[in-house]
Amino acid sequence: MFRATTAVRSVCQITPDMLRSMGVEGLLLDIDNTLTTHDNPEPAAGVEAWIAAMKAAGIRMRLVSNNHPPRVEPFAARLGIPCICDSRKPLSDGFRRAMESMELPKERLCVIGDQIFTDILGANWFGVKSIYVPPMELETTAFFKCKRFLEKPFIPKQIKER
Repeated sequence: MFRATTAVRSVCQITPDMLRSMGVEGLLLDIDNTLTTHDNPEPAAGVEAWIAAMKAAGIRMRLVSNNHPPRVEPFAARLGIPCICDSRKPLSDGFRRAMESMELPKERLCVIGDQIFTDILGANWFGVKSIYVPPMELETTAFFKCKRFLEKPFIPKQIKER
């Protein structure tokens, strides 16, 4: 339940061809530490170009975040991607709502995120593929330090260098 389908060092390494080979037409994207650093309103370097390439290739996307609308909605608007806020990952409701809005079956979806116990576990519970990306920067709160420590046994040992 804690293992990703595959892993890469950055979302920018994921290509439309890679997704096509996985049978993926839709992405359910985490935000914090996946597309940008925690609570940063600016996408990380290369992310906007990556999003544009995914759109040009016909890949559908939704931001699925546990964060609240004041954080998620402006970020989603900047990227031009619809969003699901307060998704309660790893529970399936946010993923289900995103899937329904994309009108794609589970077999064609993939979750991309940096947290094993929310993104990857949630993808596995929901029954979709997942791509793990390491966090862009480690959080400093005791909660996240503990969570990251507990995730260590499940971090993919070989992260693909695409």
